[in-house]
Amino acid sequence: MPATSTSTSVLIVGAGPTGLVLALWLSKLGVKVRIIDKAEQAATSTRALAVQARTLELYAQFDPALASTVVSQGRKAVGFNAWVHGRRAFHAPLAQIGQAMTPFPFVHIYPQHQHERLLTDRLRQDFGVSVEWHTELVGFEDRRGAGPVVALVKTARGAEEVIEAKYIAGCDGSHSAVRKTLGISFPGGVYDQLFYVADIAGAGPAMDGEIHVCLDEADFLAIFPLAGPGCARLIGTVRDTSSAALRDLSFDHVGGRAVRQMKLQVSRVNWFSTYRLHHRVAERFRQGRAFLLGDAAHVHSPAGGQGMNTGIGDSINLAWKLAAVLAGDAEDVLLDTYQEERACFAHRLVSTTDRAFNVATAEGWFAQFVRTRIVPVLFPILFSFRAVRRFMFRTVSQITLNYCGMTLSSGRVGKVRGGQRLPWVVVDGVGNYESLSSVAWQIHVYGTATDALTAWSKKHGLRLTSFSWTSGCASAGLTRDAVYVLRPDGYVAVAQTRVDVDAIERYFDRHQIRLSSLGR
Repeated sequence: MPATSTSTSVLIVGAGPTGLVLALWLSKLGVKVRIIDKAEQAATSTRALAVQARTLELYAQFDPALASTVVSQGRKAVGFNAWVHGRRAFHAPLAQIGQAMTPFPFVHIYPQHQHERLLTDRLRQDFGVSVEWHTELVGFEDRRGAGPVVALVKTARGAEEVIEAKYIAGCDGSHSAVRKTLGISFPGGVYDQLFYVADIAGAGPAMDGEIHVCLDEADFLAIFPLAGPGCARLIGTVRDTSSAALRDLSFDHVGGRAVRQMKLQVSRVNWFSTYRLHHRVAERFRQGRAFLLGDAAHVHSPAGGQGMNTGIGDSINLAWKLAAVLAGDAEDVLLDTYQEERACFAHRLVSTTDRAFNVATAEGWFAQFVRTRIVPVLFPILFSFRAVRRFMFRTVSQITLNYCGMTLSSGRVGKVRGGQRLPWVVVDGVGNYESLSSVAWQIHVYGTATDALTAWSKKHGLRLTSFSWTSGCASAGLTRDAVYVLRPDGYVAVAQTRVDVDAIERYFDRHQIRLSSLGR
């Protein structure tokens, strides 16, 4: 039977959080998508847990209800604890660690399989787009200037279908079929350690809704709270990795240390699995009409809970750019900035998580001495300083992620540079992020907007929001009467001390973004 043929604007391969968020944002922006996954159904167990503050900010921009649902269904981690020799060596409170920096000033735990279910439901209910499970990408051809991407997929019933798409997005994990079809190399390596992950129900001092890490030995061991009383996720390393030991491996073989060192009483093991960790970054994130996102583009250690959030960031960065090009509001060159912005961050992230992971798992007497004697004394002292706590939160939460010095970033006013996330502030009881819900180019002024800027923004249909100047604006790093031109993803594109509408027009001309269509 000959293959049927259909068309779409963007074919998304992979229905994890990265692919689902890309589908949601593109659908909101009016782009026709299809999303396929070779798995028979959505996952019922998962590894990723943390949803960082920057992800929640972006979810709130999409729809405040989406962010509030993630928060209500998950669990805030209110503290971090380190254990040495069977006792709690120190405790660090996390409840409001990011206060005044973000509307989500906490560390949040929300299991990936629940996360995926929520995104899948929103995609279907809001936009009528369903994930096409058990549908595998067989291969595709990118004709570049000659026409659309032509992809061959095999459906659940074994039938073949040809899908013509203007672009294809590989969100299909570390073994990405899209990346392999493109022949893009994936350099990096594999960590020596074999990891286990277990979802358990139990009791004990480490089952208090906080994060617990054992520092005793080179083997990594951590406990993360899950929603529901007495439920937690354990992540640790497997010592004996011989083939004989790995045969029929279960939690009973590896859980003794958690029971012994953290006084854990396990009543039930709901899920157990083992896996190896990689640290890799794809040579390219874009090739012609094809893009790589999430684990298809970069994988790294779980230190800091960055992986899933980074993939979601990839999706939102690419979505508004694809939508602009497909609508004719920008030229194809805009899509090159996806590679520039996200690959730079991925390389930096892999480097930092790699260092953190190696420190946490280093072997030898000196490494153990540092972990068990130095860290328990030094960390509480450092954590007592507000500046240290803020630095740690900004780094882990991804609110410090920026595109400064890159193609789409221009200007600097005070502490704010083009390419940075717009600082968050509440003015007259209203958060300045509320205006970002349009997911469109716009302008902010904190103080008084000039008549020239008001007239110019009205002429071009760009939303201009003026906020009353308050001491909170100054504390956030904003400058009175400065002009902040914002991208659709809430990052500052242009920062000006004084209004220069000609310079703003030159910015859009230089990047081949059509001002005449932005106000539609």
